[in-house]
Order: sequence, then structure tokens, then C-alpha cells
Amino acid sequence: MQLYNKLDKETLLEQLEKSGVDRITLSFYQYARIEDPDAFRDQFFLTLSEAGVLGRIYVANEGINGQISVPSDGFGRFREIMNGIPFLKGARLNIAIEDNGRSFIKLNIKVRKKIVADGLDDATFDVTQTGTHLDAEAFNTLTDNPDTILVDMRNHYESEVGHFKGAITPDADTFREELPLVHDLLKGNEDKNIVMYCTGGIRCEKASAWFKHQGFPNVHQLEGGIIEYTRQVREKHLNNKFIGKNFVFDRRMSEAISDDIIGKCHQCGEPADLHTNCANQACHLLFIQCEKCAQEYTGCCSHTCSEFHALPEAIQMQLRKNLRTEQNVYRKGRFNKTLQAQLRTRLNEWKKENEHGVARNQKGINPA
Repeated sequence: MQLYNKLDKETLLEQLEKSGVDRITLSFYQYARIEDPDAFRDQFFLTLSEAGVLGRIYVANEGINGQISVPSDGFGRFREIMNGIPFLKGARLNIAIEDNGRSFIKLNIKVRKKIVADGLDDATFDVTQTGTHLDAEAFNTLTDNPDTILVDMRNHYESEVGHFKGAITPDADTFREELPLVHDLLKGNEDKNIVMYCTGGIRCEKASAWFKHQGFPNVHQLEGGIIEYTRQVREKHLNNKFIGKNFVFDRRMSEAISDDIIGKCHQCGEPADLHTNCANQACHLLFIQCEKCAQEYTGCCSHTCSEFHALPEAIQMQLRKNLRTEQNVYRKGRFNKTLQAQLRTRLNEWKKENEHGVARNQKGINPA
């Protein structure tokens, strides 16, 4: 009984490409009481594996949060699986706006303390007292009201490529960091309509309840987030108030909601909205890069990383040892000067040692 993926990335990619299976990318979440998350996780993994599901799912005592890819011809089977679990029956399935069928390459289900890291003590407020849910039409109407404050509850690297017109876009790295930041921004506006939105709705479920507890009685949230809003706007031919791209947490990186390019290349400042990870595995920074800079920097975030990435893999592995790269994981889109300085130092030290060894060999001296 295999409960985890044991294949490497290259093998998984090859299998996905050779399969030729059409797939549907979707997300879902549900707050519910799960008494034994570990047992649920293992059984859910086995069931979804048999159904050919790929993706990333978090399970906790408070519920489940998933972004997955399902075989198109097995979508009915997946619905049966969901409806066969009492607390998942009828859960909203947010179907991707744009889909290349290659959003995920493996199934990964993890047990966590929370399905979204928010830093809140849920025992101090009623998490079920969420804000008023708005469909796309009601959202458009309420956000046209000048007494409404619209807040993007996503991170800065998400909103920099796309957001709703007129929204407050906090300069936050994480949802945990954003909650108190937004609270400070909203002080003095307790009597106004507050409308929140996020990618699929899960962050607003918790945030809206917390803000009501903090003394904001008129809190609203976009039902189903940007994904469901886009579906309704297109089906009902409503005015689309979202500009740019919707950032997504899978291999696609984003979905185009409008033709506007509101982002800028982090290297040259020209209009760009394509997120990428630095090709240097010692860095792996998520940032926006235009095609011209991608060529100049060979897919890296700096000339230092480009030079590091050009070294033989064995040398890279040697120089990567004991590097602290956590900041690049949690501070996406923030150029890490400390890490860059460390990489430059290691490159210079390696060059010095390498040049010294070459010089010794040229003089006929045994480096050993």
C-alpha cells in the first residue's frame, strides 16, 4: 500500500506527457471537523490515486484545502468520491479558467495544523460568522458604491499581476502577515461596507469572520473568489472589473482574466506578467521576468545566479551546502540581497581555489 509518491520529477513529467490524458484543473475547500486527519489523509490518498487525481491537498482538524488535476473522463468518478464523504458533499469545485492539463505532476496530501496558515486563535472568535457572500453581480453593484472599501486578501506577488479596479492591495508576503496589516489600514472605517476577495474564497472565509469580530459589522466576501467571479462574468456577460491575471499555485502560475498587463519585469521594469522561478536552484526566487531579460540572465534573477547556474551541477551542489534559502520561499518576489552576497562570496572563493589549482598544475606541482 503506497501512501506517498516515490518517483523523481523528471520521471513524473515524462509519464504525464506520455499519458495523453486530458485533465481538468480545479480547487476546493471545506471547513469541517476532522477528528483524525492522519487516517483521513491516508484513505483519501489511496482513493484519489486510484482515480488518477494529481495535485496538492492540505488536511487539518479544521477541514481540507485542495488544488488538483482530474482526468476529464474520470470527473464523474471524482464527484462520486467527493459526494461520498459527508462533509464534502456539495462542496464548491472551482474549475480553472485556463487549463493546459499540466498543472500538477503528482498527488501530494499533507496533514497540517491549519488548511491556511493564518496565525489566528480560532477559539477567540466565532469562525462560522463569516461575511455576507456576494455573487459577481452583487459584487459589481456593491463595489460601485463610493462608501465601499475593496480589499485584496492575497499576497503582494499575486496582486502585482492582477487585481480588481480600486482595490487595496496590501504589501504582504503571507496571509498571516496580511491580517493585522489590513486591520490597521481599515481603522476608522468601521461603518463602511468592507468587501474582501481572494483566489477561490478560502482566505476570506476566515478573514471575514475575524474582521467582524474586530468590530467591522458590514463585511462581505466574493463567493468563490476570482475564479468563480470570472466564470459568472463570462456566462452572464457582466462587466469584468478584474484587470490582468489571476495568480495560481501550480505549474500554470496564472490565468488571464483580462488582456491588461499591469505587472513589470523585476529586472528592467518593462511591462510583463509572467512569473518564473530563478533557474539557479540555490535561489529559486519567484519573480516576474520579461522575455528579453530571460535571455540575458538565462532564466535567473541576477547575473550572480546566472553565473552560479552555469557551473557544472556537481560544483553547484558543493557550493549550495548549508545555504539558508527559507527567505526566498516565504518572501516571494523580494530580491534577497543577503543570499546574493553569499552566492557571490562562494563563487569568488571557488574561482580563487580553481585558479590556484590550475596555476599549480601549470607549474607541474601536484595539487594534492
